[in-house]
Amino acid sequence: MEQLTPAKVTPADPPGGTAGEEAKRRGLRKMKLVALSFLLGATIVFLLTSWAESAGWPGWVGYVRAAAEAGMVGALADWFAVTALFRHPLGLRIPHTAIIPNKKDQLGNSLGEFVGSNFLSPDVIRDKLRRVEVASRLGGWLAQRDNAERVTSELATVVRGAVTVLRDEDVQAIMEQAVVKRVIDKPWGPPLGKILAGVFEDGAHHKLVDLMCDRAYEWVRDNHQTMLRVVSDRAPSWSPKFVDEMLADKVYGEVLTFAWAVKTDVNHPMRLALDKFLGEFAHDLQTDPKTMERAEQVKAQIVNHGEVQKLIGNAWATAKEMLLNAAEDPSSELRQRVRGGLESLGKRLVDDPSMTSKVDGWVESAAVYLVTHYSREITTIITDTVERWDAEETSRKIELQVGRDLQFIRINGTVVGALAGLVIYTVAQLLF
Repeated sequence: MEQLTPAKVTPADPPGGTAGEEAKRRGLRKMKLVALSFLLGATIVFLLTSWAESAGWPGWVGYVRAAAEAGMVGALADWFAVTALFRHPLGLRIPHTAIIPNKKDQLGNSLGEFVGSNFLSPDVIRDKLRRVEVASRLGGWLAQRDNAERVTSELATVVRGAVTVLRDEDVQAIMEQAVVKRVIDKPWGPPLGKILAGVFEDGAHHKLVDLMCDRAYEWVRDNHQTMLRVVSDRAPSWSPKFVDEMLADKVYGEVLTFAWAVKTDVNHPMRLALDKFLGEFAHDLQTDPKTMERAEQVKAQIVNHGEVQKLIGNAWATAKEMLLNAAEDPSSELRQRVRGGLESLGKRLVDDPSMTSKVDGWVESAAVYLVTHYSREITTIITDTVERWDAEETSRKIELQVGRDLQFIRINGTVVGALAGLVIYTVAQLLF
């Protein structure tokens, strides 16, 4: 099987885009012409002084010729050195030239190792973060209302984007599987019985019982005719009407008296019997299999009811609409609370040293964990990226970035070479 090699890619342009690259290219060409002019100048001076010396000009011409000659040598040597970094001089494949194209991968590996050893070590990370004081700076920034509002707006944008991207049917399925199904699968009897037992033991249900007793008494009091009609309808057909009315009044009076007694007497036998019944019911929900089974039947009836199913189906749509409205409205309660919470957090990070120290510790621990466990992966980004770059294009990009400064080496080589040649010629004339 043919082995596939990774495609070479062109390194990304530096910030500033094409316009910035074109400006650097013009600057590089200009400096190359300047460096070349120094070489041509030294060459012209060398040729003129050589002719003048052969023509019998005075001895000072020799000093100028020696300086120009050495300047030429220095200019050519430094031209060769600078050019050899990026390409083969004059196209000749001389060993140890075109260093950057040929050694691109090794340079990438060395750069990755350098970054990993000197920038991604735990000690360096801890020291840098301690000097940066992340928590206090973040706190001071968040404590400003405009910044807290900015973060709130960004969070609202994230929420809107996330809620909009999510498919309603997917969220609905997750809700049914993760929430509704778990609620349905768990038995309701024991936990409900435990809750009721705690409520009854604390007497918190007495207010509900009082309300029921009050409403029962008010109903009896306000429905005298209804009570009379019920008794009359139940009476035998042969019973005289006045007897039915007397009996109905008697029954109504007894029921009203009973309802009043239950309403006013907290120790009424009816209330005590109700407390006892409720306590036994809470106990049976936890221990009695029949009662627990009936509770499960009631649960199934409730969950399978059409209105309940409709409520479950509309839960996400309702929550989604609420979230979107709250996120879009800058004056919504949700955004105000988030903004206030961010401001409060910022003030605490500034004013509370213990909080600041704790957050700084979290940040340091997280950063150290990352560099300890993933420094290799981080440096691999550098090495793999450089390895994928095209060698010639990489060389061109690097030369574009630093080539202008390197031309000063050629200029300096010409000047320093000329001075060195002058000194050497002068010493030779003095000694010999």
